[in-house]
Amino acid sequence: MNANPVTSTQGNGAFATGALASLVALIALALLWELWLAPLHPGAWALALKALPLTCALPGVAKRKLYTLQWASMLVLLYMAEGLVRGMTDPGPSARLAWIEALLALAFFVCALGYVAPFKRASRSKRRLHARAKKT
Repeated sequence: MNANPVTSTQGNGAFATGALASLVALIALALLWELWLAPLHPGAWALALKALPLTCALPGVAKRKLYTLQWASMLVLLYMAEGLVRGMTDPGPSARLAWIEALLALAFFVCALGYVAPFKRASRSKRRLHARAKKT
């Protein structure tokens, strides 16, 4: 798979922009939620470290690297699961923040797959053509 940055003329740039925006919002939400808005315990900052894996993906997503968008789309499913679980079990404002986390994770997932899909299809058809050319 091509891990090089892709220019905005290739693929659907709106999906890449949506993925970047939802990732930045997810990082901000994770930090604000666990540090100020509704921490599990006062002074408990350790859960804010959950934003760290997302920040590792940020440079690659900003550069529209396909490989980064692929692995980050898998990673963000953990955040969606956390949002769903905490949305159903946490009380008060924490539950609302959890539902927002689940929605942002879903938005990133959809945008990342929407951006990567045309490249995957093109790669697959290129491999098929190459295989046919080898047979003849």
